[in-house]
Amino acid sequence: MEIKNVQQLLAQPFNLLKFTFVIVPVVAGADKFINLLTHWEQYLNPSITGLLPFSATTFMTIVGVIEIVAGLIVLKKPEIGGYIVAAWLTLIALTLLLDFNYADVAVRDLVMAISAFAMARISRVMA
Repeated sequence: MEIKNVQQLLAQPFNLLKFTFVIVPVVAGADKFINLLTHWEQYLNPSITGLLPFSATTFMTIVGVIEIVAGLIVLKKPEIGGYIVAAWLTLIALTLLLDFNYADVAVRDLVMAISAFAMARISRVMA
């Protein structure tokens, strides 16, 4: 199959994944400042919270900034941003699995990480 045909075939799923991984990190990151969707500190593993040199709220604000930046990187450079988002979601899932209170959220984040990784790989064909 020619590259042009492959690109046409992958255009719609690639764009769906790309905009998902722009919108979701930006919205979730922005919500770390206002806690409208959820109270984000509840997802912090207590053993990690105890190691922080600042409050859980401050930590989640930093996380929010990172997520917003990651979403914007996906917008401009989907391959690089996809790998960043995939790694970030994997780290979140692993911290959730350490405490095992939010295993369902951890599984969801791992599935999203796989999707972000797939988007990053597809972006190489779309370039």
